[in-house]
Amino acid sequence: MMPPLEAVARAGGPFYVPVGTERAVFAAAYRSGLSILLKGPTGCGKTRFVEAMAHELDRPLITVACHDDLTAADLVGRFLLRGGATEWVDGPLTTAVREGALCYLDEVVEARQDTTVVLHPLADHRRSLPIERLGITLAAAPGFGLVVSYNPGYQSVLKDLKDSTRQRLVAIEFGYPAPEVEEGIVAAEAGVDRDCAAALVRLGQAIRRLGAELREVASTRVLVAAARLIAEGLPPRVAARAAVAGPLTDDPAATRGLLAVIDSYLPADD
Repeated sequence: MMPPLEAVARAGGPFYVPVGTERAVFAAAYRSGLSILLKGPTGCGKTRFVEAMAHELDRPLITVACHDDLTAADLVGRFLLRGGATEWVDGPLTTAVREGALCYLDEVVEARQDTTVVLHPLADHRRSLPIERLGITLAAAPGFGLVVSYNPGYQSVLKDLKDSTRQRLVAIEFGYPAPEVEEGIVAAEAGVDRDCAAALVRLGQAIRRLGAELREVASTRVLVAAARLIAEGLPPRVAARAAVAGPLTDDPAATRGLLAVIDSYLPADD
């Protein structure tokens, strides 16, 4: 039986507090050889969760930050000229397949769809990676796992997963944790007291209620950043303006609204 993730954190692993069935689903999918899709808003803990699960499962983790220019060759590998000779260099996906590591593609919808198609034979029953340039097909080593993530709020016709890709993945939905859980995360991550963490969480909840007025709401990540600034001695409102209001918007009207909310929920600067 696997230990609680909190125990893993105390033993030196990445700090993560489970809030639902995500841990059980991930572990069951991994044991079954199924690939995993994490869906949730920015800064809700998807990447930290993967890091914690890799530590708990005792698997190396290879992370790829996906972007518009990511090609299949970037994932699989390419021939490079070194010292006057041409040699093959594995990409991160091939390295994970060979070594039996977890391969995590962060924000996978940022990559072009013709790039993500390379995942198909790994994400279904074949669990193999054809490397056309070498004329070989690699079978995934024991322990290999494929995990991808994206923010559904960024979905569009141009930035979405193909249905043929989706149906090869087990989906785990993420959201922001309950207030008492989020308070504990902020306090533990930043080293602030519970009262400070609770004030920041109340601020975050108020900003989330603004909804459509912002492209992105206050994530747990930005609340932790504000708490860390406070732990360094900055007044709470100064910290929140820098770590929360500044990153969320450049619109003058929206900024004024955020500053008003910050002033309402955090104590005045000394």
